[in-house]
Amino acid sequence: MRPDLEVADVFHHHGADYRREHDGRLGRVERRIMAAVEACRTAALGGHVEHCADCGLVRQAYNSCRNRHCPKCQGLARAQWLAERQAELLPVPYFHVVFTVPAQVAEIAFHNKAAVYAILFKAASEALRVAAADPKHLGAEIGVVSVLHTWGQNLRHHPHVHCVVPGGGLSRDGQHWVACRPGFFLPVRVLSRLFRRLFLEHLREAFEAGQLHFFSDLADLADPVVFSAHLAGLRRIEWVVYAKPPFGGPAQVLAYLGRYTHRVAIANSRLVSLEQGKVSFRWKDYRHHDKSKLMTLRADEFIRRFLLHALPDGFHRIRHYGLFANGCRAAKLAQCRLLLAAPAPPPAPTANYRERYRCLTGRSLDICPGCGGAMVPFGPLPRRAQAWPDTS
Repeated sequence: MRPDLEVADVFHHHGADYRREHDGRLGRVERRIMAAVEACRTAALGGHVEHCADCGLVRQAYNSCRNRHCPKCQGLARAQWLAERQAELLPVPYFHVVFTVPAQVAEIAFHNKAAVYAILFKAASEALRVAAADPKHLGAEIGVVSVLHTWGQNLRHHPHVHCVVPGGGLSRDGQHWVACRPGFFLPVRVLSRLFRRLFLEHLREAFEAGQLHFFSDLADLADPVVFSAHLAGLRRIEWVVYAKPPFGGPAQVLAYLGRYTHRVAIANSRLVSLEQGKVSFRWKDYRHHDKSKLMTLRADEFIRRFLLHALPDGFHRIRHYGLFANGCRAAKLAQCRLLLAAPAPPPAPTANYRERYRCLTGRSLDICPGCGGAMVPFGPLPRRAQAWPDTS
């Protein structure tokens, strides 16, 4: 069922004005996102007509844009990804560790998204793996699933990485499973200091390689002396790394991943109203005990904040490291299951789209909403107008 208000509605009512007012500063990626969200599940993308064989109900089903920033297009992608992860879960406790960069780094990241977000992934995963490999802490090779988020509840730019990690790993010779202490994974203070050092080392390397660019208020950072002084200041402050309590089991891991992996900056369900050129939405104020509040922004400011979180083309916001790295995942997980006496993973869902959708989401595309009969495809609906969907 369509929610009462969608991000697409904000774009439909105020997108044209936003494009005109920001014409010289609006990038290609942002324009494609707006066009895709506006066209999603409308006649602009075409679709098909289907009817119920029992009651004769006729329904028009329009195609989705499949843009990864679209609030309406994450359901099946999320379910498919979770099914693949379910086959990789191990019968051990899992931990959730979050790495956040200071505001001074977030400013640099905003103008250098691909470079700095990649450094954030790399430094966070390295900090976890280096600390875990140290015999003083765990002495094992671990696996890491990392998910990039760039927003806070108020839609401001707040880059951070969520990492889900099994509570243990393979010994150095790969012949033993090394379990962490009950309820404790790695010392947060060690992770914080290590993360800070690794991140700043990689940031300096990117600067020296000419991969960073500075504009407006940050233009002075292009000077090597000024940049070095900036890094020195960042070394003197504490960086935020925190670990949440361990999950109760694999089912909780999947439930958590389902909430985080394919999330967009704001879900349609959080939107409350669009009136007199202003958008109101619900948000949680984490600084005040997660208190639920209502925020109202001008429509152009809402659109600006939404587009702050556009990712560069081809940028992967979910990454796997260590035991879960793509190149060795199958062999490493097979060895882990052998050592843990874990059963083989379940078979993958069927390849048929509609059947796969039913298996993964629990909802059927073939059931008539009127009488519960069978919906039968009747014919295609051509595209009404040209749109620019982004399938990334």
